[in-house]
Amino acid sequence: MTEYRIEEDTLGQVKVPKDALWGPQTERSRHNFPTGPLMPVAVIRALISIKRAAAVVNHTQHTLPTQKAGLIDQACHQLLSLDDAKLMADFPLHVYQTGSGTQTNMNVNEVIANLCRQLNPNVTILPNDDVNHSQSSNDTFPTAMNIAASLAIQKLKEQIDHLIAVLTEKQQQYWNVVKIGRTHLQDATPITFGQEISGWVSSLTHDLHFIEEISQTLLEVPIGGTAVGTGLNTTKDFASAMVIELSSAYGLTFSTQNQFYGLANHSGITATHGAVRTLAADLLKIANDIRFLASGPRAGYGELSIPANEPGSSIMPGKVNPTQAEAMTMAATRVMGNDTTIEVAASQGNFEMNVYKPVIIFSFLESVDLLTGVMRNFTDKMVAGITVNQDRMKQLVDNSLMTVTALSPHIGYHKAAEIAQKAHQDGTKLKVAALALGYVTAGDFDKWMKPIDMTNNNRS
Repeated sequence: MTEYRIEEDTLGQVKVPKDALWGPQTERSRHNFPTGPLMPVAVIRALISIKRAAAVVNHTQHTLPTQKAGLIDQACHQLLSLDDAKLMADFPLHVYQTGSGTQTNMNVNEVIANLCRQLNPNVTILPNDDVNHSQSSNDTFPTAMNIAASLAIQKLKEQIDHLIAVLTEKQQQYWNVVKIGRTHLQDATPITFGQEISGWVSSLTHDLHFIEEISQTLLEVPIGGTAVGTGLNTTKDFASAMVIELSSAYGLTFSTQNQFYGLANHSGITATHGAVRTLAADLLKIANDIRFLASGPRAGYGELSIPANEPGSSIMPGKVNPTQAEAMTMAATRVMGNDTTIEVAASQGNFEMNVYKPVIIFSFLESVDLLTGVMRNFTDKMVAGITVNQDRMKQLVDNSLMTVTALSPHIGYHKAAEIAQKAHQDGTKLKVAALALGYVTAGDFDKWMKPIDMTNNNRS
């Protein structure tokens, strides 16, 4: 049997595993809320950093003795130095708990207090009175949410930049390679593959800009608001001192905000995730374009070749599937689902506090971490290895009926349409139909029907 120690909280005695760093409130939550994923490690690390910053500020403002502040600081540094697996051994609580994240905040308070006791048994460090000094779960947890979200966004931006860079190389490489354009899933006028890629690059560049701009709102944190935003039990300058300390710790420029807003609303996270959802939508479109253009190799579009990363079928030998595109499109749908979760949860800021905080930050981090990881593989294992099947592209352009558009300025729309319709009905190429109708000479046809000129690629 597991050995226990007896601890007490305001509700009475609790059996806590003998060697666990957590205390009674954590243990109660372990049994009361045993379902679902664990609280993300990024939130735990952010809360530990907040506790360390609070100890420093409280000491500077003479509300916490030097010895206690030093011990808390030391314990926090020790915890933050651990790898994720070792760190999370003492943070067993789940996302689906109290909507304020109070039990996770207390989990952090208890672990730090017990670690302090190990570091110096002669100094009593209490979870509520010392580690949580000048704080409430209601302001520490949303502050941790914004910190974790900000750090995750930085990693996502790196992968967007990486994909843009690789696509830009492909854009330049294939700028003059002519292919057929498509609208409404039907043949359209010619385009170069470089031009097509430039559209993908532009969409990602816009997405990056949206994310960079909107994510600045995450740097506004409600620390110092304590229970309801009034700052009860803090000094006048506690909030401003905390954002300075946190900014120094993370190399980001955090700022204070209206704390009543910060406790009750999560608009910054909601809006930033909206930009992430937009990125997901564009990535889904790009991934679909690539996998359709690479469909085949003999019964599809067949315009692109993609890397063969693994066998594609358990029954069909030699089959290769666009697995990286499939992973990307699945991830995009997950992000879209998370966006709905966040949107609904963020609307539940009843009176002075939103009580859906854990599921909001879990969904946000899942989306951002998912796209960050999937984008890396999508870029390196698929996009970087794309090559064009130029003969196939030329064949489709030569057989297209929509290149007849180039004749419209010379013979008129209706005669050009008649040529296209005759070629389609007779199963011939446009030139045969045009000469049969007598609307152009062979020389004029060859002069006006140059697919590369139809792309206007020298204007781009």
